[in-house]
Amino acid sequence: MKFSDIIGQEEVKKQLIQSVSDGRVSHTQLFWGPSGAGKFALALAYAQYVNCTAKTINDSCGKCPSCVKASKLTHPDIHFIYPTTTTKQIKKDPESGLFADDWRKYIASCNGYPNLNNWYDFLGVENKQGLIYARDASDIARKLSLKAYEGQYRIIILWMAEKLHNTAANKLLKLLEEPPDNTLFILISEDTEQILNTIKSRAYQIKINRIGLEDIKNRLAALYNVRPAETTDAAIMANGSWPEAIRLFENADEEKDHFVNFQHWMRLCYSTNIAGLTDFVSSISTIGRERQKQFLNFALHHYRNSLLYNYNLQDLIRLPADEAAFNSKFAPFIHHANLLQLTQLMEEGIRQIERNANAQILFMDMSFDIVKLLRQKA
Repeated sequence: MKFSDIIGQEEVKKQLIQSVSDGRVSHTQLFWGPSGAGKFALALAYAQYVNCTAKTINDSCGKCPSCVKASKLTHPDIHFIYPTTTTKQIKKDPESGLFADDWRKYIASCNGYPNLNNWYDFLGVENKQGLIYARDASDIARKLSLKAYEGQYRIIILWMAEKLHNTAANKLLKLLEEPPDNTLFILISEDTEQILNTIKSRAYQIKINRIGLEDIKNRLAALYNVRPAETTDAAIMANGSWPEAIRLFENADEEKDHFVNFQHWMRLCYSTNIAGLTDFVSSISTIGRERQKQFLNFALHHYRNSLLYNYNLQDLIRLPADEAAFNSKFAPFIHHANLLQLTQLMEEGIRQIERNANAQILFMDMSFDIVKLLRQKA
């Protein structure tokens, strides 16, 4: 991946390129920031640039043997560590090296913008949570004991550093503080509070902010060959996340359906229109379980935005104009007396759908609960 492939983040790109030009590449660096901002993509581009044999002042060449291998995630001096867990194929002692082929396929599928839940879905691990184990730390030490094959630097890209098991973290401490010559560690994190302080203190930290609105709009427009104005709604709701922007743009009609259904549902509940609710429930029960779960997540999103509106935090609300207008009128009905119960109701609904509950019974029961909750006084 080249720096030019990354959406926005111009200041960080300049900073990373300048560090190489000045010969001041910190041996341990921590890229941290929100999901979807491009931390891993920046790490890939940085690793490719560092070892490029024909780099320019602005980017790697993308054509030399080192760049070609780096872009395919097959460079012998660029190693990847990431959370893993047992699967149907790997039944015990999981570690990153056992999932190398899956990892390359997944990174290709997401174009260098990975998401932890999507990675778990890709592996098919269901409700299991992954970790970075001591076995991975031992593998890193072994690899760094060998000479570099062909690159100037041996590079370890450790994705989701907050998933380091304590034993793995402690094994890495010495290497992170005093790595072998020409070694670069790039740690990537979305929640630095979960990383051991002894790890953080050994790393030069680089904050990666959310991607700018205009950067997302323009890249969506170029990718889908449309006018930037047509990408505004998706860019606003994505809140600086490139994968979310793609999802929203590709599913714009579905998101609009969710809004229409949610607006209709809340009005029927508030007016206690039983006949209307019966028709609504019959309709929503036919859309499929995955879309039903997405719809309830959409409802959760609007409840959250209502709370923000009530606390005069409109700047944090990311909604298209029509949804924002509805939210301003709906917000007064969401308050401290019913918000927690409404949230729990939606979350339990999602869990029940995953357990194959009868959709008609479920949504009718939820509707009766919402009727009561919307009428509660603040």
